Amino acid sequence: MSDVEDDIEESSAPLIEHLAELRTRLIRAFVAFIVAMLFCFFFAEPILDFLVEPIAEILRSRGQDPRLIFTAPQEKFFVLFRISVLAGLMLSFPVIANELWRFVAPGLYKNEKGAFLPFIIASPVLFLMGASFAHYVVTPLAMNFFIGFSDIIPSVTELVAGGTGDVADAAGKETTTVFLGSVKESLDITMKFIWAFGLCFQLPVLMTLLGMAGLVSSQGLKDMRKYAVVGILTLAAIITPPDVITQIILFTVVYMLYEVSIQLVAMVEKKREKRLAEDGYYDDEDGHPEDNA
Repeated sequence: MSDVEDDIEESSAPLIEHLAELRTRLIRAFVAFIVAMLFCFFFAEPILDFLVEPIAEILRSRGQDPRLIFTAPQEKFFVLFRISVLAGLMLSFPVIANELWRFVAPGLYKNEKGAFLPFIIASPVLFLMGASFAHYVVTPLAMNFFIGFSDIIPSVTELVAGGTGDVADAAGKETTTVFLGSVKESLDITMKFIWAFGLCFQLPVLMTLLGMAGLVSSQGLKDMRKYAVVGILTLAAIITPPDVITQIILFTVVYMLYEVSIQLVAMVEKKREKRLAEDGYYDDEDGHPEDNA
């Protein structure tokens, strides 16, 4: 019984050490996030101005007041708090990623470390590319469509003038609308675009990792093209507003990323086959695995 108890104690000791290390890493990551969030809270107002600039620019071009309003006393505070949380998460991401990497890396082989490290670097870069594309391209197009939608619908005066009524009588009864943007609602739709495109730009990273794990193949992705088109169109219809231009842009970008993913998975497969051939797992004549039976 003493030998069994010794084995249990020896196996539990490393587990306790790993849990203690994980707790330390998580605490450091959480502290980094809190510090970054508090730091960003002091700059939340300029960040808000940057995020809603596409809306303000459209309003200026239309000759309207570019200011946004808040309809509840606490609305502005919680908007700035949300901005500080998201900005703090992005600012502290290098520290968080470093802590998680230092916890996972000792359990990986050297070739595994070299394989995963580029993806850890590429993931935030691709997210920033997607977020920038959403902020500078997609958001202005969508906001211009929504805010300018009232110009498409004819006014009451125009309707009466086209009929049998008197335009002079209709002019006094005409109802006009003007856009008074809410800070919360405007930020919600802006962040929706940023997160949607930022996550969609992670597709090459996700597919390449799945290809390295052997869960997907380049030929399988090619065979799934028609289903991918339907899925991407559905995703574009759900994420983006009923703006055909924005949906076409999202579909085009995501489908291009899908094609890039196919090429990356094919490169992973070629490297894996080359490594297996060098290790002697493939026959030199037919290129198939050797029969060891």
